[in-house]
Amino acid sequence: MWLVAKKKRTGPSGGGTPAVVALEKAGVDHVLKAYEHDASRDDFGAEAVDALGLPPEQVFKTLLADVDGALAVGIVPVYRKLDLKALARAVGGKKAAMADIARAERATGYVAGGISPLGQKQRHATVLDESAEAFDVVYVSGGRRGLEVGLSPKDLLALTNGSPAPIAR
Repeated sequence: MWLVAKKKRTGPSGGGTPAVVALEKAGVDHVLKAYEHDASRDDFGAEAVDALGLPPEQVFKTLLADVDGALAVGIVPVYRKLDLKALARAVGGKKAAMADIARAERATGYVAGGISPLGQKQRHATVLDESAEAFDVVYVSGGRRGLEVGLSPKDLLALTNGSPAPIAR
């Protein structure tokens, strides 16, 4: 099921997550793509690629890292890894490690596999891998497993107060 939302759309969007609410409140053009999450899968990004038939380089995962004691968000293509040293440099830090899942869930308000860079409970330094700039639309989690949202990288950066950098390897 594909749902398209245009600026200032009102009414049911099929999302209802804080990420979708943030997009609608900001009046940002976006596309929602929902699919039935397979509970036996834990490779959430690959599942979205498979279920929706999207190009893997256009689908991004949201990862949280502890950079010098503070959480930072790294958004990278689903089939690539987050370069922790590059993320630390991008946010002005020295040392980074993947954040504890429970801490990431508490700080964002989302469950692992459905963490969106949008509509998080707390704001964090956010970095989008520069490869996203090659696309008119990138897909990130819509705030739950089984929901992806497509939007322009420019809008994603604006809504997260993020910056682009080479953080994927």
